Amino acid sequence: MLINCVAYQDGRKLADIAVEDIDRFILQPGCFVWVALRDASDAELRQMQREFDLHELAVEDASHGHQRPKVEEYGNTLFVVMKLPELREGELENGEVAIFVGENFVLSVRNNSQQGFLGVRERCEREPEHLRQGSGFVLYALMDAVVDRYFPVLDELENELEDIESRIFEHGEARANIERLYALKRRATVLRHAVAPLLEVAGKFHGGRVPAVCTRSQEYFRDVHDHLARINAAIDGIRDTIGTAIQVNLSMVTIEESETTKRLAAWAAIFAVSTALAGIWGMNFEHMPELKWAFGYPMALTLIASAAGILFWRFRRAGWL
Repeated sequence: MLINCVAYQDGRKLADIAVEDIDRFILQPGCFVWVALRDASDAELRQMQREFDLHELAVEDASHGHQRPKVEEYGNTLFVVMKLPELREGELENGEVAIFVGENFVLSVRNNSQQGFLGVRERCEREPEHLRQGSGFVLYALMDAVVDRYFPVLDELENELEDIESRIFEHGEARANIERLYALKRRATVLRHAVAPLLEVAGKFHGGRVPAVCTRSQEYFRDVHDHLARINAAIDGIRDTIGTAIQVNLSMVTIEESETTKRLAAWAAIFAVSTALAGIWGMNFEHMPELKWAFGYPMALTLIASAAGILFWRFRRAGWL
């Protein structure tokens, strides 16, 4: 659906316009049109393709979605794809925004995401001196808004990791911790798949061969690149910490199993001694000591109990019980 279609000239808003009037405004000097679509239909994309002379391959990618973050050049038009990660019911899912940028137009197509860009438009309209740079600055503003939305997701992952780390040494939490760590690792991987390719994309907009539409906004794109580099480094740190936490947690599982094994071995030793003594007096020989003694049975029980008690005391002192 069409969110808005606005014409700008010399950094200031001219008017909200109908799609049918786009071709009239983009021909005016110093004027560009900014169109925003959400979950666009094929018919809407084909209409935009005719209005802005978009390449059919780029339109096909925007229509199908599920693209890797990337930038492609088709003549004087840039096609940029970015991911929009959102936490939904504990799972991190990626929406997507595809942006077409030409000298006199910007078209954003948002798919599978509830995150709008109305605040970005308002920000740009409040800064006409920057908006005067044209469609390149709008691309920067959209990229900056997307990157800013990665930070809360990153904070959520870091907070959850800290919570898991605080529980690693709690008895009986090993299995739950491993499950949470692997779930957290999966979410960190989803975020990394959104950030790492976009880091490469942002690097193409400053220094070296920069697309003509972005030449006046290189400093701003460098700032976006720096933010992405920080986020990417933080994600790598989270993944490394998760790996370490998993190893520590597995070590704790081994320690807990060792403690259980020691307890079982201690009780087995106690019962083994008792069984050996009972087995000796249970042999059916005619001439055995104390068979005719009136206190033989109580003495045997006392000896068995004493041996078991001594072993229990020794194992208790050694920390096995």
